Amino acid sequence: MKTVLGGAAADHTAPAQRSTPEGAPRRQGAREPAARTYARALPIVPVRARGLTIEGADSRRYLDCLSGAGTLALGHNHPVVLEAIRKVLDSGAPLNALDMATPVKDAFLDELVRTLPPSLAERARVRFCGPAGSEAVETAWALARAATGRSGLLTFTGAGRGGTAGVLDDPSANTRDTRMARLPYPQDYRCPFGVGGEHGADLSARWTASLLDDPGSGMPLPAGILIEPVQGEGGVIPAPDSWLRRMRQLTSDRSVPLIVDEMQTGVGRTGAFWAVEHSGVTPDVMVLSNAIGGSLPLAVVVYRDDLVTREPGTPADAFPGNQLAMAAGTATLAHVRENALADRAATLGARLLSQLRQLASDFGCVGDVRGRGLMIGVELVDPDGEGEPGFTGGTGTAEGGVAASVVPGSERRPLPAAPELASAVQRECLRRGLIVGLGGPHASVVQLLPPLTITDEQAAAVLDRLTDAVRAAARCRGGGAAAAP
Repeated sequence: MKTVLGGAAADHTAPAQRSTPEGAPRRQGAREPAARTYARALPIVPVRARGLTIEGADSRRYLDCLSGAGTLALGHNHPVVLEAIRKVLDSGAPLNALDMATPVKDAFLDELVRTLPPSLAERARVRFCGPAGSEAVETAWALARAATGRSGLLTFTGAGRGGTAGVLDDPSANTRDTRMARLPYPQDYRCPFGVGGEHGADLSARWTASLLDDPGSGMPLPAGILIEPVQGEGGVIPAPDSWLRRMRQLTSDRSVPLIVDEMQTGVGRTGAFWAVEHSGVTPDVMVLSNAIGGSLPLAVVVYRDDLVTREPGTPADAFPGNQLAMAAGTATLAHVRENALADRAATLGARLLSQLRQLASDFGCVGDVRGRGLMIGVELVDPDGEGEPGFTGGTGTAEGGVAASVVPGSERRPLPAAPELASAVQRECLRRGLIVGLGGPHASVVQLLPPLTITDEQAAAVLDRLTDAVRAAARCRGGGAAAAP
């Protein structure tokens, strides 16, 4: 029974009825805003989980290739993570120690520094901040401002930290000369210059140099440049290694700190412990979150010691000392390192990419398959739409083979994004017991972020279910099955 109090409906349903898991999505919809992106796209109620598998309140089992947006490097409830958390709980240690030194924090810092690129580790300082990724980016930007005396930030189109970008773009910001510019990010399929390949990456680097050096560009020399080695929310787009090296040289020559966002790419996800290691680049600042907390909220900023300013610190966030997250993170970092799971991600990821590219031969609605390690994107397009005019096509293969023309020999003219078809593929995946994410231009890219512990058998099941989902969605939507098996 419901009554109206103050214009809102008050639910007087018996507590036992209200608490049933099956009714959770309805109650969530009544209490939370529409911004609950995952809940609306994936209407399941997880009640148990282990490894790659989630069990819903409906007793169905799902293969989870979302992995908490990449936070679950070892999958759900890995034994080493649970044991680390239990040890802290059983020890009676404080669960929140603010920014004070604790044995748990000390162990976390030891393991974290041990995994860093050696040229950064030997001079590394670690700043704990609030647990959200946007807070970590803002902390890194504030650090760069203090170190350089400048205020601007350069980032790239498709960058995933939209909340932070909104703050930086806010005209009411208290620093009047704050400016943020977004530069063209190099990619093959939707190259902003219409050429793709090494030529497109070269043009991106030239554009950046011109902006930095031209006093009439409207962008003063910035406090830093923020780069994702693989854009996640931007559509799983790997940056060419040669381009990253070029950006490192550009920033070094101009004394601009290079800030690398490794939130989604770190802890073995791309086939190296940190994605920046593929290029051999040592950044000035690394922004880390997601998997470093072993599934619990944790974010840190790692930076070179010569960026430290003499100014005293400001009051810290209330949650920089999450002991459970540090313990879980230490266990996760150590397990990934000791078991060479980054190498495993590289091998299995290359195999999955090769197999998934067959989708483009079978279905005209698959425009591109790309990624690095176990960070993979499948872009859905309208096969009946017109390709972008003036596109000359790339070489067909980006450096390292991390992105390639999915139809060998094609001119790679990008077709219009198909977000409705991508949503249909996501729904068909869910019907088949597979959880995937969406991102990229207009949310038209199906994202796969399985845990690094995924087995060969599970990978085969993921591939089969995704292929079947694309086939079903293509047939229902007239998605252009070119040679559907």
